Amino acid sequence: MPDYAPPFRDIRFVLERVVDLQGLAKLEAYHHADPDTCFGIIEEAGRFLAEVFGPLNRIGDQVGSILDHAGNVVTPPGFRQAYQAYVDAGWGAVPFEPAFGGGGFPWVVAVVIQEILTSANMAFSLCPLLNQGAIDMLTRFGTPEQQATFLEKMIAGVWTGTMNLTEPEAGSDVGALRTKAVPSGGGDGSWRITGQKIFITFGDHDLADNIIHLVLARIPGAPPGTKGISCFIVPKHLVNPDGSLGERNDVRCVSIEHKLGIHASPTCVMSYGDNGGAVGYLVGEANAGMRYMFHMMNVARLSVGLEGLAIAERAYQASRLYAQQRRQGRAVGAPATVSSPIVEHPDVRRMLLTMKAQTEAMRCLLYTNAAAMDRARHGADADERQASQELVDLLTPICKGWCTDVGVSVTSLAIQVHGGMGYVEETGVAQYYRDSRIAPIYEGTNGIQAIDLVMRKLPLRGGGVVKSLLGDMDSVVGELAEAGPDLDPIRVGLGNGIEVLRQASAWLLGRVASEPNDALAGATPYLELFGLVAGGWLLARSALAAHRQLAANAGGGADDEEFLAAKVATARFFCQQLLPGTAGLVSAVTAGAAGLYQIDLESATLG
Repeated sequence: MPDYAPPFRDIRFVLERVVDLQGLAKLEAYHHADPDTCFGIIEEAGRFLAEVFGPLNRIGDQVGSILDHAGNVVTPPGFRQAYQAYVDAGWGAVPFEPAFGGGGFPWVVAVVIQEILTSANMAFSLCPLLNQGAIDMLTRFGTPEQQATFLEKMIAGVWTGTMNLTEPEAGSDVGALRTKAVPSGGGDGSWRITGQKIFITFGDHDLADNIIHLVLARIPGAPPGTKGISCFIVPKHLVNPDGSLGERNDVRCVSIEHKLGIHASPTCVMSYGDNGGAVGYLVGEANAGMRYMFHMMNVARLSVGLEGLAIAERAYQASRLYAQQRRQGRAVGAPATVSSPIVEHPDVRRMLLTMKAQTEAMRCLLYTNAAAMDRARHGADADERQASQELVDLLTPICKGWCTDVGVSVTSLAIQVHGGMGYVEETGVAQYYRDSRIAPIYEGTNGIQAIDLVMRKLPLRGGGVVKSLLGDMDSVVGELAEAGPDLDPIRVGLGNGIEVLRQASAWLLGRVASEPNDALAGATPYLELFGLVAGGWLLARSALAAHRQLAANAGGGADDEEFLAAKVATARFFCQQLLPGTAGLVSAVTAGAAGLYQIDLESATLG
């Protein structure tokens, strides 16, 4: 069975017709990033990543990364060579500052490349993902000296970065962390870090020459909770004044976790200061580390949401091919003596279309968020930048939460399409399911994303940010009406979903302050509801664009017409078959908290 193939045509359609890459290229920062240049980069990167990392996905799962007797983490066979080829090609540098060796391309282009890499090999993709977040934090908050020391080599991929938050007694409650930092007293401004961190992705490995850990710790006299957390750069190897590597720092990996999936990604327990204290350097201001880390986490949350899309795309490709080849039973109307490909059976087609529609909706949503990040940073004026940042703030928890939940659902459907063969390892789809399951958990569990959406993002501007987005959605309903009866099923389904979202939003907004437990009780179904409507909205925009292009290109190539017609059909399926689920979710959103506390769940009794 062939490996994953990047969906270049789908990607280009979303970039051109949904997120307006041409409009991004008109911004001063991106004059060099015209669509043809961007697509050239994407296609070249996509071929490279699929060919180099796709074949390593299976061996990475089977062998995994290990901690050897000398205390070194060793990645699976082929990973070091593949990573070196990735560094030599410069793919990790595409979106970063040219002053430090980056390409200066829009973040949405980097997100596309990241999607392809994650589809090809999700476990490996976590190393560049964490490095991206560390680069972004140091670019925004590091001192000029820190940037000069670390950024160029991190952007090149010669060094990689990590994020160190979680501790054994401080998981999602980061404010409970105990890692300490004290001034070294040596006159060089350095600190000594002591403590332990767990669940550190690629906390140690053999791919790069140095690992730059961004570590949260408390300094003497710091306030309690999250207000007393500082962020420190703690390199695996100290860096000499001339930029060369010096002695090994007092930091080590003491174990790696044995996990359900992503076996090739070493999830490390890191110990700092076993021999007197690891050398660290304060990032920005003391006690501001949580603010810096939240910025890094928000960038990472989009990337984690992207994992839901990426693994779904690979699972869909495998399932569609299997359904075309696997013969079982006789489809209605088929000859009596012939077994039919299972793709001809309605129930299998329903599963495949569900996978396809959800995957395309996720791609539209994630790319829209990434393009909004670009406009928030480089928009033509203050109003555009503010509106774009508000959209990013609103969409990020939905991208992370809804897309990763859907990623798990799609990979589960992939197993179902494969039947019994999906449950054994031979076909490979069981790995997709196992790998996908971490994404709803890390970078803030999806329950935390739902809380963020309801308690922080819904009240923005007194509910004005959500209201503005609902207005944009209403405009698309109007455009669908003007387009004619062919798009009526999309218009009706989307319109109903928008009204449900409007009602649920108003109900929750009224309880955020007065009855917060009621709002919290409805947060998770609200996030799912919002994700469905947002996905339907963007697929409707996709269908409008395809419909208009079909009308404008009457008599064009059959291949183009089939592709565009499929965009309309996919949106119709989503709005007719999936969006009606919002009506069932609204009662869960508005049920309140009382029903959650009527059964005793606190006692430890069994049976």
